[in-house]
Amino acid sequence: MKVVGLREPNRRDPTADWGAFASEIRRTLEAPDAVKLQASVQYYIDYPPKKQVQQADGLLGWSDVLPDHGHQAELILRLVCRVRNNQFHGGKFNGHWFEPQRSEDLLRHALVILNACVENHQTVRDAYAQKAV
Repeated sequence: MKVVGLREPNRRDPTADWGAFASEIRRTLEAPDAVKLQASVQYYIDYPPKKQVQQADGLLGWSDVLPDHGHQAELILRLVCRVRNNQFHGGKFNGHWFEPQRSEDLLRHALVILNACVENHQTVRDAYAQKAV
């Protein structure tokens, strides 16, 4: 995304602009035509991943608050990012895996969503396939 210009504006460090990307592929996620994609989007709507937070006592906990978003497509992509953060920054591991089936379901649905987004955005698809952009 960053290589094709989908970067947060006015940032010194290049950061992917998930909101802009979501706006550009909005129809893909808000009116999915593939059954598998419909199921993945619905899973994220029905069972959104929680956000890891630090509680007042200093311990880690989980919050049901949804990320800021302007429309459903942006919500879905921000939730996919949340899953990535939870998984790869240690949010789901503390000596043992919490709800391993849930983690697997979230990752499986995230891959369906991300693949559909890439397939439906010509410029990102070309960059992903390492074609000239």
